[in-house]
Amino acid sequence: MSERNGLRYGLLGLGLILLVGLLTFIATRTAQAPTTDAPASTQLESLAALEGRAPSKRTLDIQRWQTAEGARVLFVEARQLPMFDLRVTFAAGSSQDGGTPGLAALTNAMLNEGVAGKDVNAIAQGFEGLGADFGNGAYRDMAIASLRSLSAPAQREPALKLFEQVVGQPTFPADALARIQNQLLAGFEYQKQNPGKLAALQLFERLYGKHPYAHPSEGTEQSIPGISVAQLQAFHQKAYAAGNVVIALVGDLSRSEAEAIAAEVSAALPKGPALPRIAQPEEPKAGPSHIEFPSNQTHLLLAQLGVDRRAPDYAALMLGNQILGGGGFGTRLMEEVREKRGLTYGVYSGFSAMQARGPFMINLQTRAELSEGTLKLVQDILRDYLANGPTQKELDDAKREMVGSFPLTTASNADIVGQLGSMGFYDLPLTYLDDFMSEVQGLTVEQVKAAMARHLDVDKLVIVTAGPSVAQKPLPPPTDKPAEQPAGPPEH
Repeated sequence: MSERNGLRYGLLGLGLILLVGLLTFIATRTAQAPTTDAPASTQLESLAALEGRAPSKRTLDIQRWQTAEGARVLFVEARQLPMFDLRVTFAAGSSQDGGTPGLAALTNAMLNEGVAGKDVNAIAQGFEGLGADFGNGAYRDMAIASLRSLSAPAQREPALKLFEQVVGQPTFPADALARIQNQLLAGFEYQKQNPGKLAALQLFERLYGKHPYAHPSEGTEQSIPGISVAQLQAFHQKAYAAGNVVIALVGDLSRSEAEAIAAEVSAALPKGPALPRIAQPEEPKAGPSHIEFPSNQTHLLLAQLGVDRRAPDYAALMLGNQILGGGGFGTRLMEEVREKRGLTYGVYSGFSAMQARGPFMINLQTRAELSEGTLKLVQDILRDYLANGPTQKELDDAKREMVGSFPLTTASNADIVGQLGSMGFYDLPLTYLDDFMSEVQGLTVEQVKAAMARHLDVDKLVIVTAGPSVAQKPLPPPTDKPAEQPAGPPEH
């Protein structure tokens, strides 16, 4: 539906936002209330009453089973709202493209372009007329499709039928394929004017070499034009098979209703087994490379292979990175690079743990004439952090922040269905959410330091810069009030 953003509706929109926010808050409070025989209190607690304790998280009773066709199912019953969320997650990301970059992404994008008797507009009108919402997306590891619908049978059943057609029996119309291919090609042309995107493309090529993670999920301008309807159909038949899917369900459903829905969705998919897991990548050759680009700022990307999603050190690395550069303001990198020297608008680090070893990456932009000094500063900060680890205060603050924000990961049914899909796809235990936070809370400075040092090494960084070659200036000394303000919002 179209959004109205005229000025004359400003006050009305603000009122609606406040009302929705209040209703959402009340609904969330209701959803998070423990189920007991005692009457629930309707009185709101003050922040002072929490006495420094972390907010209570939503307790989830996760149920798991498998359909006759081999689909794995995870389900949480949530009766607070008369609706349900469904997400199907396939091992059908770009890592399964084979020799045709973009095949997985194009297949996923084409799902809702046509089914028997309906084109893309009729499909959209069908979901909208039922008050349902369809979503889809493809990434390096996975491809997803999702449905949100009212749980009453009058809306649920036709919404599911349409969803099953879209995901299980798409027709891949040739005219829609040509249109989307042209859109992608136009996007590739735009990318040529984006130094950050160019740097990221080169970084993944260098980091992963011949591994399936090396090429961009959206494909390339060389591969996309040649993809045919027959290739989409073949990929769908193989990668969207019932044995290759995780079905996650959350909402106003009984166990028997959830079983019936999962069985129905599974039966609508092509028959076939799970695809093999992709292999781990080989270690890349470290060192710098540069992309010449006319701009005022230089993009700096530093990366190395990190960990896969099931790594034993995952919790320690997430906590360690929160201190280094993953938590926004207050991190080591932001404090030293932005706050004390005004060299950047923002600098961030992060692990992207995937089915195989995903990247650890630090990225920022800085003034071109200060790029070499800024790069060395970032490397020195990382080297010092790996050698000495976090302070006890940094660790305590990071734990407090992670524990305080963790309830947001299950604050809504949509959040929960996303967690279930990820847990099923990466074969995580049903107790994962509780286990993760318990592990985080129990970590010590030495454990975090040791984990970060095990997986990161400054001398193994793959570095890509994109910007102009200009005479360099020395960095300003650190100070509480930098003489120059940080570079403006990132270019492009």
